[in-house]
Amino acid sequence: MGFGDLKSSSGLKVLNDFLTDRSFIEGYVPSQADVAVFDAITAPPPADLCHALRWYNHIKSYQAQKNSLPGVKKPLGQYGPAGVADTTSASPAASKDEDDDDDIDLFGSDEEEDTEAAKLKEQRLAEYAAKKAKKPALIAKSSILLDVKPWDDETDMAKLEECVRSIQMDGLVWGQSKLVPVGYGIKKLQISCVVEDDKVGTDILEEQITAFEDYVQSMDVAAFNKI
Repeated sequence: MGFGDLKSSSGLKVLNDFLTDRSFIEGYVPSQADVAVFDAITAPPPADLCHALRWYNHIKSYQAQKNSLPGVKKPLGQYGPAGVADTTSASPAASKDEDDDDDIDLFGSDEEEDTEAAKLKEQRLAEYAAKKAKKPALIAKSSILLDVKPWDDETDMAKLEECVRSIQMDGLVWGQSKLVPVGYGIKKLQISCVVEDDKVGTDILEEQITAFEDYVQSMDVAAFNKI
């Protein structure tokens, strides 16, 4: 299929004969088929090719809205009478434009793309590292419940608690306390605290609490929970 060379008089005559009993290239309304053929013609057909000229002027009136016409634009070789091949060549101007386009690298070389990608990756890694550095590190903490036992029922428990709470160190926060009966009138001090695991351990707590040997007999860990 085709019209031959639509830039030649012979091609325009094929088009004229094709349109003798047709208003449009395809169907009964203007479509992208008409746009494709119209765009291939560089000048209006001569007056003696009346059918082609009538069609040309009709389609020309749709130029403002040609992109909205129905259908899909196909190659010229898919329109026209059977048995005629399309030989329409691109115009010199179009060819020159295409040659000029070949000289323009719209997308850049692969090397440029790789360089840009590497720079972007480095930038994102740097942003991530900076963001991570600003984020405070997670501090591991534990909640501990201690049982501090006195020597006997005559031990001053208020003074014993005062001694225990006097222990101050980085990463140690004392909490609530109470006296718990253990028998024979003796009460033990049960006291809670929160510690930072990297700074305070139960061993150092036991060492410092039992150092008050006038009041403290022993210390045990009643409960230990990670926070």
